[in-house]
Amino acid sequence: MAAPMKFARVCCQKQLKNFSVLTSHKTKLLNTQRNRYIHSDQNGAEYDVAIIGGGIVGMATARELRVRHPNISFVVLEKEKEISFHQSGHNSGVIHAGIYYTPGSLKAKLCVQGVELLYDYCDKNNIPYNKCGKLIVAVENEEIPRLEGLLERGNQNGVKDLRMLGPKEIKEIEPNCEGLKAVHSPHTGIIDYKVVTQSYGQTFEKLGGHILTDFEVTGFSVTKESGHGIDYPVTIRGTRADKGSSREVKCKHVVTCGGLFSDRLAELSGCNREPRIVPFRGDYLLLKPEKTNLVNGNIYPVPNPLFPFLGVHFTPRINGDVWLGPNAVLAFKREGYKLMDFSAADAKDAISFRGLQKLAMRNLGFGIKEMYRGFNIAAQVKLLQRYVPSLKVSDVKRGPSGVRAQALDRDGNLVDDFVFDAGEGELGSRILHVRNAPSPAATSSLAIAKMVADKVENTFHL
Repeated sequence: MAAPMKFARVCCQKQLKNFSVLTSHKTKLLNTQRNRYIHSDQNGAEYDVAIIGGGIVGMATARELRVRHPNISFVVLEKEKEISFHQSGHNSGVIHAGIYYTPGSLKAKLCVQGVELLYDYCDKNNIPYNKCGKLIVAVENEEIPRLEGLLERGNQNGVKDLRMLGPKEIKEIEPNCEGLKAVHSPHTGIIDYKVVTQSYGQTFEKLGGHILTDFEVTGFSVTKESGHGIDYPVTIRGTRADKGSSREVKCKHVVTCGGLFSDRLAELSGCNREPRIVPFRGDYLLLKPEKTNLVNGNIYPVPNPLFPFLGVHFTPRINGDVWLGPNAVLAFKREGYKLMDFSAADAKDAISFRGLQKLAMRNLGFGIKEMYRGFNIAAQVKLLQRYVPSLKVSDVKRGPSGVRAQALDRDGNLVDDFVFDAGEGELGSRILHVRNAPSPAATSSLAIAKMVADKVENTFHL
């Protein structure tokens, strides 16, 4: 047991070191926050390109475009008072290696490219991360063929240093984990994506880009031809959340990276709302501090192809916490991070959508179980005990939640690829919507940004 204990001790020391660096980095970000977003009160300004959405995809895209086009003016419009407020700041923080995705698919290519770009960016910008690795564990014989298929898929995708482990080797990496076989991915890591997104924002501003916060977009229109109107033909209207006052900027072109609101932004510009965004909330449990030594790295199940999500897993955090879960349930509010959060408008919008109705009917039993586990901690722990039998209900407490922007078509199929959309006419032809940037979007953010920037250049002839 000497080797595993040494591994765990080293892993813990890395976590503590990373937490110290992260705390210092976050303090630095907060100190600079007072001087950031100095353009937040600017109204009626004119820009060449406006990017709507200050999440990780929007900020990575803005940064990439600014690097490529230093002589073009760019602005990011964000409805909250800071960037990375929603999905980018409410996720598990896993840096995925690219194992799960169909070989040759865009998701696979972008993830494998993106993980290398992300690690390199973090090294150059002093952003802490931890390559704590991942085990995908088979606990039943029927899971082994699927596990072997994942290994083959990962190798085809170019994921580095994957290997199949037996029970003894599993114990060497995760002493408390039980399994028949496991795929080990040593380059899977953990990070704080909020810090990453804010770093993208700082880089964008240092390069001369502007970020307007507290700007909730309410509509698009063709600029009236007065003054410089003919030079900046798109007017973006918005409101300031705290005061309810109106705001607007003028621009030549628009790129929307709206995440949970991408379909509604598309509709505002005259495009079809489909694929629809249906919000799914994931509720996590949290290991109590004295129990975080139960795991060293990520422990994941072999995904069941009959269900649309990966299943519950163990996820260390860069600050030393360990998250367990999540479940996956319909969120009755698009930005509803609490168990009982509810918006009548959002709930009606989701439930009335034919695509969600079809998805729910196909997965009714799964959905009921997921909802039950959201309320019943013991039921969630029972699933997790398949991988770490020594885990007890008394070892955990309720943790945070995240909301995933899941794109659905009208037949109830999960949209698993990137979707771009643009309208017609003077207004629609100047707006490019990033309708769906599927998981692992955070890991792939820099690679996605390159692809979106290419699309922007081709669409708008920059």
